[in-house]
Amino acid sequence: MDAAATPDDVRHVVEIVEGLGLAAHPIPGAQRTAIGITGNRGSLEPGVFENLPGVAEVIPVSAPYKLVSREAKRENTVVSVGGVAVGGQRVAVIAGPCAIESEAQALEVAHAVARAGATLYRGGAFKPRTSPYSFQGLGEQGLKILAKVREETDLPIVTEVLDTETVDMVADYADCLQVGARNMQNFSLLKRLGKVKKPVLLKRGMSATLEELLLSAEYLLSEGNYQVMLWERGVRTFSDHTRNTLDLSAVPYVQRISHLPILVDPSHGTGKRQKVLPLSRAAIAVGADGLIVEVHPHPEAALSDGPQAILPDMFAQLMEQVRLLAPVVGRTA
Repeated sequence: MDAAATPDDVRHVVEIVEGLGLAAHPIPGAQRTAIGITGNRGSLEPGVFENLPGVAEVIPVSAPYKLVSREAKRENTVVSVGGVAVGGQRVAVIAGPCAIESEAQALEVAHAVARAGATLYRGGAFKPRTSPYSFQGLGEQGLKILAKVREETDLPIVTEVLDTETVDMVADYADCLQVGARNMQNFSLLKRLGKVKKPVLLKRGMSATLEELLLSAEYLLSEGNYQVMLWERGVRTFSDHTRNTLDLSAVPYVQRISHLPILVDPSHGTGKRQKVLPLSRAAIAVGADGLIVEVHPHPEAALSDGPQAILPDMFAQLMEQVRLLAPVVGRTA
């Protein structure tokens, strides 16, 4: 829609689209509103829409992911997480422990990363683990601890939701709902989260292609949730010197074909504490919209992913480097 289009113009176009038996998805933007049309089995005649009031142009979308593509929306999407913009000028830094183990541990990390300049706090109340005998998280008790972290530090909360049954519970406490690598193609969960009015952070699967990641994001947008961020966390390869191979080439590629923000996780991407800082620098250099970093005061005693968690003083050093590097690529920190 044209920048001067009125809400009535948008409603009129939506009514015409729906009258044709198709689905209309208004995607709000800073300059104009894009209306994605899905459900058509073949090409549509542009003349049906291009002369309607408020319509600037009609663009056929060739990508299988209609709503997340640059063809549907040319400007970058900026997602507000508890008032913090992700995808804008400022590089977002999400930091915290892999798992919430206790109130004392969560608050110690929270105050440390807040002092250093983190913009969002992450921590798992529910943990999907490969072994059924590994620590599974504190559940709702962990969510209550996260709420206290937000109260004491003013950092918005990012935490994982594992299944459709707990979506409402997690949404009551969190500012952003995280979808883990194992759930990237849990389509029932994605459809449910598409109906929730909370930002979603979608993690790339361990062996997922970028097209599969974008199609998973399409599930969220097609259900009406346009507050979606993508998460590059490394993929499985033949390399044995790291836990995963951090695919930094995904960042500029995704930014070329999609308007959604993309963040990089050097913690899961390498699984090695000493590699987190250099890969964080590299992520900023290739243009990532943010970082997701695991921080723990005593990683040797962590109940989950201790070897990849950095210490609070290392995180402070990381933030200093982010502040130095961000202006080089035209960002702030």
